[in-house]
Formats: sequence, C-alpha cells, structure tokens
Amino acid sequence: MSAAAIGDFQSLQYVKPFVREDGASKSLHFTLGELQSRMLVHQPSRLDVDYTRTMMGFLLFQPAPAHIGMIGLGGGSLAKFCHRQLRASRMTVLEINPHVIALRREFQVPDNDERFTVIAADGALYLQAETPRFDVLLVDGFDHEGQPAVLCSQRFYDDCFAALGDKGVLVVNLHSDHPDYPLLVGRISRSFSGNAVEVMAAEKSNAVVFASRGPALSPRRVNLAQSLSGLDEAARVQLKPELARVAWEMKDLTGEG
Repeated sequence: MSAAAIGDFQSLQYVKPFVREDGASKSLHFTLGELQSRMLVHQPSRLDVDYTRTMMGFLLFQPAPAHIGMIGLGGGSLAKFCHRQLRASRMTVLEINPHVIALRREFQVPDNDERFTVIAADGALYLQAETPRFDVLLVDGFDHEGQPAVLCSQRFYDDCFAALGDKGVLVVNLHSDHPDYPLLVGRISRSFSGNAVEVMAAEKSNAVVFASRGPALSPRRVNLAQSLSGLDEAARVQLKPELARVAWEMKDLTGEG
C-alpha cells in the first residue's frame, strides 16, 4: 500500500471486541446482540456457526485451492478450519482491526508461517494495491456497525473479480435481512456477469453468495465425494450434509435437475 494509505489506515480508531465464555464455548462480540464468532473449547477447529459451514460450499467448485484469501479474521473459525483441513492450500487473511488480531491466541488462530499469514490491512485497499491472485476469496468482514460500505461497493466486487484466478470462486457472507441485501447481491452478480448464486444459511439470518470467474456455477459440476476427499473424517462428517444442501439449493436456483 502507498505511504498515504498506510497512514490513513493507522490513524483510524477501532472498536475493541470482547470475549464471552460459558465453559463450553468462547464467543467474540462487538455488541451483546451480535455474535461475530464462536469456538467450542474442546473442539476449537470445528465450525460451530452455521453460515461458516455454508461458506465452505466453495469446496464444491474448488476442492483443492492453492491460495485462499480471506477478508475479516473475526474469531478465526474459517481460517483455522481451512488451515487444518486443506493442507496443500496457502492462506492469506486480511484484518483491519488490530484489536481483533490481538485475540488470535485466545481463539487458537495459528501463528504466521509459510502456509498461513494474517496481515493487518484494509482488505479493499489491499486488493487494489497488491493485485493478489486467489483461487478462493472469502469475504466475511463486519464491524460493530455491520458490513463496512467499502466492503460491499461495486468497485470492491469488481476488485474481487480481478483478484481471482481463471477458475476462482468468491464467497461473500451477507445479512439477508439488511435493507440493502438485494442491492449487494445485484452488485456481485454484475461484477461476475451473472455467474453468482445466493444460498441461505440454515438459520436464515445470513445468506452466502457464491460467484465464479470461471465456469458457470452449475450443480452438474459438483462431485460431493471429491469435494470432501481432502478433509479428515470428522470434518467430512460435519460438512457433508451442508455441502449436499448447498448443491441442492443451487439446483433449485439454477433450474438444473
């Protein structure tokens, strides 16, 4: 990033999140009414929040991505899962809030190494300045006011498209009850020339939008066994029902039997 951009980034003030514990789990919050992340104490790498399992639907189209990008670390649920399960994948996580990064040990987020890196950066500016190339890009960036406008603009989604490889897949978590939800889905679809599908998470308050720079997001491309083949047994058992549901939802949405 330019010196000016870095200066602006460092000068911003960030809300400090807090952690709640109930013996069985730890959760990350900016406010009591909004859950950011939750970790089971005795299964720290398990995906406990339903929409995170939906976001792993990218495995239906990219079962072995070489490079995964993620905007928004939160409690690190998706980052930990991908790091543990997709051992051939490199992962770059972009998190703007230094207070969130400071809690990485609290949530057992791995240290930086040759496969896994957490970078303190504005995700939107990073895509513009660094021109990365990802096979999968996960966007789950929220703060105490919801999803920042810079992470859901038309320019941002255009930059997401540019940051993906030829068969790259974008995965965006959105609040389905937000007044601008239809507008944001439309922007993603526009950036990807209509090659986008929205799937409601099980609890219905979140929706996950999948968009592909490559082939059409068709259920005919799906091989569930292949999508799960790189995971350990526990992860396959956990994800198989959700990936099957995502594939089924895509059948309904695309009209393909």
